[in-house]
Amino acid sequence: MLKLPIAKLDEFFAAIAAKETLYLPVDNEGGQAQYKEWKEGVSLSRALNTVRSAKDFFFPQTENLMEFKTQGKAIEVIDSRKESEDFVIFGVRACDARSFTILDKVFLVDPVDTYYKTRREHGTIISLACTRPEETCFCPLFGIDATEPEGDMRGWMTEDALYLEPVTEKGTALAQALGDLLEDADAAPVEEQKENTKKILEKLPFSKLDMEEFNGDNLLKLFDSPKWAGLSEACLGCGTCTFVCPTCQCYDIRDFNTGHGIQRFRCWDSCMYSDFTRMAHGNPRLTQLERFRQRFMHKLVYFPSNNDGEYGCVGCGRCLSKCPISMNIVKVIKTLGEDK
Repeated sequence: MLKLPIAKLDEFFAAIAAKETLYLPVDNEGGQAQYKEWKEGVSLSRALNTVRSAKDFFFPQTENLMEFKTQGKAIEVIDSRKESEDFVIFGVRACDARSFTILDKVFLVDPVDTYYKTRREHGTIISLACTRPEETCFCPLFGIDATEPEGDMRGWMTEDALYLEPVTEKGTALAQALGDLLEDADAAPVEEQKENTKKILEKLPFSKLDMEEFNGDNLLKLFDSPKWAGLSEACLGCGTCTFVCPTCQCYDIRDFNTGHGIQRFRCWDSCMYSDFTRMAHGNPRLTQLERFRQRFMHKLVYFPSNNDGEYGCVGCGRCLSKCPISMNIVKVIKTLGEDK
């Protein structure tokens, strides 16, 4: 276990930023946390979580893929990617840290998404344990320990110190590079913090929901449930839930005529939109009920059925706090879970 006095936190950030680009949660003008590049004078947000997840660093909302230039019948394909910079993300909570594991199972299986893979290889994650989980959190439901997050290096922040533990080779290399700032420490304060946080986690209202019904054996039963009609009735199809979700991975690919050629790019898409995966004959899911059902069946049934039981949700609570009609995955679990 390594220790950094809180008084040296800016010195710690500066040391990292001198070697690699550093991003951390920062309060914006509206008082909400978002990831920004650290510069001198930038302060770490003490918010529980950012409005949007750290997914952006590996799977950005918009991304140029390639360019095409034509001359007569000749077509030149240009790889428009630039070599990714090495970067560090500080302050990633346990829910978002687990989301990278889920995204890896989508983008790093054959055929490997080399755009995502390159960013993962260049990024180092310093996660931060939670101390004040909110009532909208339910990460324990998916086997996530908010007191011991995944990452290349994980940290615990007390009133007077930041405790750090390298987990991977990347984390160890970073700790060695910062050796002059870090000192060996007793883990007792960390263990005390873990125990206090676990007591809060045990009292969270959604952390012990019954997930027994959500498995591949019940696929047709859940799919055909008449309760989807009532659940989806008020859905606006706005896509807010998908855009704040750290595990949603759907995207659209478009071509844009720049006047000098064609720029192909991809951007996040949402299964809640009426034109999602539209084909020549139209959208295969014509109603909002079908689109609503698809989102939650994927996270709770389809994805775990294909990934050794791992659900496509990390219990971050963003969809609970951001949905304009207060319809979210917790209500789906509670409602469908009644059909035993």
